[in-house]
Amino acid sequence: MILHRCFAWNRTASPGAPDTAAWFPRAFQGDGRHDNPDTYGCLYLSDRPVSCVAEQFAAFRGQRLVASLLRRRGLPLAVADLELDADAALVDLDEPATLRRERLRPSAVATRERKTTQPQARALYHRHPDAAGLKWWSMWEAQWANVTLFDRAADALKVVAVRALTLDDPVVVEAGDLFGLRRA
Repeated sequence: MILHRCFAWNRTASPGAPDTAAWFPRAFQGDGRHDNPDTYGCLYLSDRPVSCVAEQFAAFRGQRLVASLLRRRGLPLAVADLELDADAALVDLDEPATLRRERLRPSAVATRERKTTQPQARALYHRHPDAAGLKWWSMWEAQWANVTLFDRAADALKVVAVRALTLDDPVVVEAGDLFGLRRA
C-alpha cells in the first residue's frame, strides 16, 4: 500500500534522521490526534497526497497562498510516497464491525477533542500489538483515508519518492482551494 506524508524536509539528512520521510518525530509529539509519545511515536499519513497537504494548510484558511506557507522551521514542505508492507495490519476505524468490536462511536473517532482520541489510540495500540497503526477518515473529506502509523511498524515502511512542494504543484493548488487560499 502506498501512503503519503507531508513534512518539513531536510534533503541533506541521512535516511531515518530528523526531518526525513520515514522519521518518527516522537520528541515533538503530544498535540496530535493519536499522539501518545510516552508509549509510541507515530507518523500521520494519507491514501492521497492532497489529504496530507490539506492538513498542513488547515490553519491558514482564507489567507494568501504564498511561498512561506510551504516552509516549516526553515525547511521546505515535501510530500513523500511511502510503501507499507502488504501484510501490515491496520485497525480500520472506518469499518462498522471494528467500531462495534472496539465499542467506539464514529463521533468519538472523528472528534477534534484530543482528550478523547489520544486515550482511544493508546488503548488500541495495546489491544492490537500486531497492528501497524490506525486507519480513519479525514475530517476535511470523508472519502480520504488517513493512517496513523505506530513506530513499531518502521521496518514495514519503505520510502519510494520525495518531492519538495511548489506553489504550482497540483496538490498544493487543490489543498489551497479547499481552504480558500487565494493565489498571489
